[in-house]
Amino acid sequence: MRHTLACTLTLLITAPLTQAHELYNHNGTTLNADLEALFGVFHSDESFNQAGNRQPGSTAWQEGYVKYGLSGSQALPDAGAFYGAFNLLSSATWGDGDAAGLTLGDERRTAIEDLYLGWRSANLFPALGEDGVDISGGRQVVTLGDGFLIQGDPVNLGKVDLGANFDRGGAYYLAARKAFDRTAVLRLGGKQGWRGDLMWLKSDNHYQADTSLAVANLEHVADAGTVGLSWIRGLDVDQRYAQIMGLEHRDGMDTASLRGRGNLGVKDLELAAEYVTQDKAGGRENAWYLEGSWTFSELPWSPTATYRYSRFSEGFDPLFYGLSRGYGTWFQGEVAANYAGPFNKNSQVHHMALKGKPRDNLTVGALYFDFDTLDTDPGNLGGRELDLYVEWMVNDHLLISPLVGFYKPERSADNGGTQLGSRDTGAYMQLIVGTFF
Repeated sequence: MRHTLACTLTLLITAPLTQAHELYNHNGTTLNADLEALFGVFHSDESFNQAGNRQPGSTAWQEGYVKYGLSGSQALPDAGAFYGAFNLLSSATWGDGDAAGLTLGDERRTAIEDLYLGWRSANLFPALGEDGVDISGGRQVVTLGDGFLIQGDPVNLGKVDLGANFDRGGAYYLAARKAFDRTAVLRLGGKQGWRGDLMWLKSDNHYQADTSLAVANLEHVADAGTVGLSWIRGLDVDQRYAQIMGLEHRDGMDTASLRGRGNLGVKDLELAAEYVTQDKAGGRENAWYLEGSWTFSELPWSPTATYRYSRFSEGFDPLFYGLSRGYGTWFQGEVAANYAGPFNKNSQVHHMALKGKPRDNLTVGALYFDFDTLDTDPGNLGGRELDLYVEWMVNDHLLISPLVGFYKPERSADNGGTQLGSRDTGAYMQLIVGTFF
């Protein structure tokens, strides 16, 4: 799969090696050199009390990672094809560390990121479509639906002291490491009609209590849209980390999701919705969202306007959500979702967005979020945030994305919020530069 000039930051941050340099291609054998690099410069006028190690005032830091290795495939005579990848990832954080204090600025790590092998059926099973059977296992990124619940394993803490070692090498905002440690995935069905997935996922992320999950997914894909039904069973957690993070409930927790996304056959329309229910110790929790977008395709820049309402009950567990469709999904607000909270629980969020394309390789956009805490007894993380951003694909290999945000909490840390020192509006700035070959 190749990038187009209309590529967004999402593809670079979330997609598994969307571009590679071909080293060899002969008689059904391919070998690629993979390279993906992302660097960010960040500044926040305010700091936030997530780890207890920040003082009031501004924070400035830098993050980066480089992912590099090999991928390839081997066609089999009338028997599909094997595929796989081996990639290392080197990550780091410099400066003060992030505004929430989850990295300290001296994180450095190199480790295996991708190590998986799979087999695709090609046209062996015509009733299932091309590559209608896809079996893979190993260390890889796995996504479920819209990324509302599972979009890899992206939280990357540093050397912060939370009572145990949670260090993944930093690059917290960039989410450098996203692969699950161990996976077994069976995908059935082609690109249209009914399809399904059976998955076993094992995290090695201590922040996620090294959770193990079983996942079953059924979808129907059509031109007008996709509807899906998923079930997730928590199989196990590491109690050492689960007790610190409050995730003991994941062992035996059941999560069910019903979702849909598409245009219903209307050219400029895009609708999406998902409802999730969780059966966990202490009761049942839920989360859901409704979203609608309209593209004014006849106007200059083809602007797209979006409104979304999302709600997460007080004890909802957001699992492994990630960046799935660009800024605002499912990290809602660059400041709120990364540093201040809320983190997709105990909240309702009104979101409005507007973006346009002055050029095929250039997107400009604005995002607004209104956060309201449902149960304020544990704290009030309500607030407002406005983010203005640019995504510029300079060429097929270079992405530049500046962003400026303005965040105003309802409460300071002294009054149940997380912002240290005051509840004043704070400015936030970042510049992301990415390259890939």
